[in-house]
Amino acid sequence: MKIALLGYGKMGKAIESIAVERGHEVVLKINADNLEDLTQENLSVADVAIEFSTPEHVLSNIERALHAGTPIVVGTTGWYDQQEEVYKQVKEFNGTFLAASNFSVGVNIFFEVNRRLAELMANQESYTATIEEIHHTEKLDSPSGTAITLADGIIEQIGTYYSWENNSSDKNDVLEIISHREPNVPGTHEITYDSDIDQISIKHEAKNRKGFALGAVLAAEFIQTKKGIFTMQDVLKN
Repeated sequence: MKIALLGYGKMGKAIESIAVERGHEVVLKINADNLEDLTQENLSVADVAIEFSTPEHVLSNIERALHAGTPIVVGTTGWYDQQEEVYKQVKEFNGTFLAASNFSVGVNIFFEVNRRLAELMANQESYTATIEEIHHTEKLDSPSGTAITLADGIIEQIGTYYSWENNSSDKNDVLEIISHREPNVPGTHEITYDSDIDQISIKHEAKNRKGFALGAVLAAEFIQTKKGIFTMQDVLKN
């Protein structure tokens, strides 16, 4: 499989390493220094594009891949308010698209555990839920896309929460997400249910970027011959 990397920072390099290990070829590497190379012609050479750039560039990168007819895997977050428009474009171009807030297999299992725990806690009114996330200081968005996915999973199950806020809140119907940025932290997410009697917590802690990189390559392998809009749940069920 020939891969175009749209974003060649630490994640892009980790993805390249995993891809090469799995027998794939990286035919295009785009970063801030060679944006002029991101052309439809260059993209069309690739079987799949993997996008880990910045919130500033992600939407234009998606559009370029769709114009080139190149399936695209998107790991950049911070653009989800435009999701419906992106899905519309994918359908118009009969394209192939998979986005995830986190590509780690472990995190996607954690998403399912989070939803199940929230389902069990739905009628336990004495507990208050909180999400806490820690990431490296280079992460541009806050809260993390993973934290938002976790929050959405809780809100779907517990009807007393109507929204989330990225700070401490005294509103009973708001789910708190507390974000921290520290050096050299790949990503930690913890959900806590606290009451006057006890506390229940579940936690996922990434040790390095390899899990994210492997998941992104697995997603690229999954979509390369398909059409439509997919999720990591589709990849894991494959």
